[in-house]
Amino acid sequence: MNIGDTAKLTNPQDSGFGRTESAPAGRGPGTARVSTNPEDTPETILRLFVYGTLKRGYWNHQRFCAQARSIEPAVVWGRLFHLHAGFPALEVSEGLVLARGTDDPLADARRQQESGTPRFGRPTGDWDLIYGELVTFTDPQRDLPPIDRLEGFRPGGHSMYQRVMVAVLCGRTSIPAWTYWMPCPAYGERVTEGQWIYP
Repeated sequence: MNIGDTAKLTNPQDSGFGRTESAPAGRGPGTARVSTNPEDTPETILRLFVYGTLKRGYWNHQRFCAQARSIEPAVVWGRLFHLHAGFPALEVSEGLVLARGTDDPLADARRQQESGTPRFGRPTGDWDLIYGELVTFTDPQRDLPPIDRLEGFRPGGHSMYQRVMVAVLCGRTSIPAWTYWMPCPAYGERVTEGQWIYP
């Protein structure tokens, strides 16, 4: 299944998500190969689920995700909206929020590592599987603050998006990852296919 596929996922376990392909990061579908670096520690790994302009092929990807260690197809439960401003918003169930982001990227990376394996289950109500990409960074202090600014996330202040940790299904594995969430987005058109593609 490629990033461009918009078919509904009825059984995430049979989706083929997480297959490794030899596409370099930032180019087409597939997974960037992960090289081992002895300087990487669990505390420096931060995973971010992206579903809009930060995905490969969109205008914010190269600027904000070029340093990514790996990029893999992934899904979350939520509701996706196309906003009139020309970009999407993701709404997730409050019950799926594992943690809320702070202004300390390393603390957020540690919190993610300490979360263990979250349950990936469909929440009660009208929710869809949302298709996006799981982006893995190895320097949260360098990589996360610019994305927080892009998304208008201001911990403790008025924010356009909130950064929250949720369960993300990547391949057959449920992983805790951060994503940007907009509760009850106003003036948006729901994307029932679960994948945002710029019109």
